Amino acid sequence: MHIDKSTILKFDRPGPRYTSYPTAPEWSTDIQASVYHTKLRQFGKTDKTLSLYVHIPFCESLCYFCGCTMIVRKSEERYGDEYLDYLEKEIDLIAASIDRRTTVRQLHWGGGTPSFLSEAQMTRLFKKINNTFNIDFSGEIAIEIDPRRVTQSKIQTLRKLGFNRVSIGLQDFDLVVQEHVNRVQPLEMVQSFNNWCREAKFKSINFDLIYGMPYQTRESFAKTVKDVLSLRPDRIALYSFAYVPWLKKHQTKLDEKKMPSTDEKLEIFLDSRESFLQNGYDAIAMDHFALKDDELSKAFRAGTLHRNFMGYTVKPADEYIGIGTSAIGFLEKTFFQNYKTIGEYYRFITHGELPVERGKELTADDNIRQWVIKSLICQFAIDKKAFTKEFGTNFDNYFTMEKVHLQKCDTDGLIELRGESIVVTDLGKIFVRNICMGFDWYLRQEKSHQRFSRTV
Repeated sequence: MHIDKSTILKFDRPGPRYTSYPTAPEWSTDIQASVYHTKLRQFGKTDKTLSLYVHIPFCESLCYFCGCTMIVRKSEERYGDEYLDYLEKEIDLIAASIDRRTTVRQLHWGGGTPSFLSEAQMTRLFKKINNTFNIDFSGEIAIEIDPRRVTQSKIQTLRKLGFNRVSIGLQDFDLVVQEHVNRVQPLEMVQSFNNWCREAKFKSINFDLIYGMPYQTRESFAKTVKDVLSLRPDRIALYSFAYVPWLKKHQTKLDEKKMPSTDEKLEIFLDSRESFLQNGYDAIAMDHFALKDDELSKAFRAGTLHRNFMGYTVKPADEYIGIGTSAIGFLEKTFFQNYKTIGEYYRFITHGELPVERGKELTADDNIRQWVIKSLICQFAIDKKAFTKEFGTNFDNYFTMEKVHLQKCDTDGLIELRGESIVVTDLGKIFVRNICMGFDWYLRQEKSHQRFSRTV
């Protein structure tokens, strides 16, 4: 499918990524630990399974493009040891409230830099989780790795523990770009990392790339893409740089004048997308690519994709729990997020309390709109009969205010209205966030969408 710049410009606007609905800006501090305990107990009375996310916030240096919750620390084991002491206490508090041994179908360690931990610390944490929960080793067990902070021995240890998927923040191979964003990792370093993972027989390797950063050009990024293709990762995430200096002050260190123009940024995206498609990758929604024999591609073609805060997944669980600073969970139709600052996180756990800072308990309308947005972003279709069966109401009658939006999406070629179904077109799969935005009740109340990054 050919996409030109005029098409991109037509749909490029600020908007959420919809890893959740309602999105995080709509959550409030009304949701605290007492609510979390109640939901954990409710969950414990069921036989539901879990996705478990563990946040390791430490990095040895600050990447100026970063939008994550992280803390810069020297590579000293004392920081990891102290943090694990509190993580283990949080795990114990959660397990006590659940009061049963739950199966974990999806486990993900993110950051920060999880590979900041030593092999002994990684082993300690993994064993704690496995002793508390039942890890399904046939599920997705993934970790984010900084290739600058890993050894072959550490990769082998991770594989022996049971990790089967790794992801690295590659971003760009160009040295000028790397130096400007304060993340230098030569191609040779990533080649070694890639070889170690292949030798250890990891099931899937993912590379994250970012386009739109200072000093990137169409030619320089094409070289990065060529180098990436030579390593042939199983999955690639191609993210538009989220330049939000009003939220992340360290991004002011970047030279905004050296960022590619809108035209060049679009060319970088289109060139990269075409290169991946021509080299055996399927395009999944806008910013994900996977080899055709990868599980993600198979699920995409079969319409069985799922999505949560860890991105697209083929191994969904019933509920989702986050552990560590800033970690997010979704349990019994309620979102929870831990305190972002490590001091507050430690303080609450020291007093035997779950460190919940905020959250959102879904209303009946939230549940309905969440179902619709998930259907669009994962199955790329809405089955109106399934909607009626799920909620006991007629889709067209419920979404009367959205009819104009749907008709415009149909006219623009993003969807096809087929009576009892709405089907997202190939073009719409790229701009599926734009379709979802029309169902976002909270976004409709906003006069400005500045707090979100652009969809392209």
